[in-house]
Amino acid sequence: MEFRQLSYFVAVAETGSISAASRRVHVAQPALTRQIRLLEEGLEATLLERHARGVRLTVAGEALYEEAVALLDRRTQIKTRLAALSSGLTGKLSLGVTVTHLWVPEVASLLRHYRGRYPQVGFEVFPLLSGPQLDRLREGTLDAGILYLDDVEQHGLETHRLQNDHLALAVPADSHWSVTPPGRLAELEQADFIWGFRSVSPVYHDRVMRHFQRLDFHPRVVQLGADNIAILSMVAAGLGISIVPAASICHPMPGIRFLEMNELTSCDMPLWLAWRSGNDSPALHNLVTLARDEFTPRPHPPSGDRS
Repeated sequence: MEFRQLSYFVAVAETGSISAASRRVHVAQPALTRQIRLLEEGLEATLLERHARGVRLTVAGEALYEEAVALLDRRTQIKTRLAALSSGLTGKLSLGVTVTHLWVPEVASLLRHYRGRYPQVGFEVFPLLSGPQLDRLREGTLDAGILYLDDVEQHGLETHRLQNDHLALAVPADSHWSVTPPGRLAELEQADFIWGFRSVSPVYHDRVMRHFQRLDFHPRVVQLGADNIAILSMVAAGLGISIVPAASICHPMPGIRFLEMNELTSCDMPLWLAWRSGNDSPALHNLVTLARDEFTPRPHPPSGDRS
């Protein structure tokens, strides 16, 4: 029994005529008659009774008609679903984004446009620092991540560079640094700094520290925060100052003034999209394609105040 034979049989049952069914399915009458006969032989049952005006269904034919209609409908549903999965119109996708970059305009635009273009995809976004993202990408519990990487070559991952970030100084709005911004990092040697744990984002931490070593700058860290949001909250509370990704400026917080300095804008902090090698998910492919369109390189802004 073939789906083709079932569709021919349904056409005969609904038109009550071999000739009318032949016109509907665009098959010559002799060929159609032969396929119906093969169907009856395969099922070992008489499905049609011939009479002068056409054909009518036997009891077995009526039972088969109900089942055939259901089977053909189910076949269409399966084909439609598989086509949607193959094109990335449905499915699931999980994306990690560094906490700082959730408010960056290009990231917000990417999330909005992906959701708008593929509303049937189960789209999950997780605010994660770069270290945990890398772990989850390699474990296969995350499909893609927007994060800091120090090298395009990442074992088990494919990458695409999205844009360049840099660093900025965050100070309490009511501090003397806000009134008289420093011109050099050397002026901040004795300031109280709030910093992050290396373990939560080793790539970011080490890249910043190497930049400071080149400048012979050694911040005096007196407080630690779990992520940039926690760090900035502590800055706003007046517990100290910090150096954070300039993307933080996209999410201004009350009580904080952001200052950009030449020695900080010169620290290139590349932002990458990464995904596991061998992940052939069409939903992921669509995200990668959209991200390449959404992001364009942004030049470093001139040094100055961003409050």
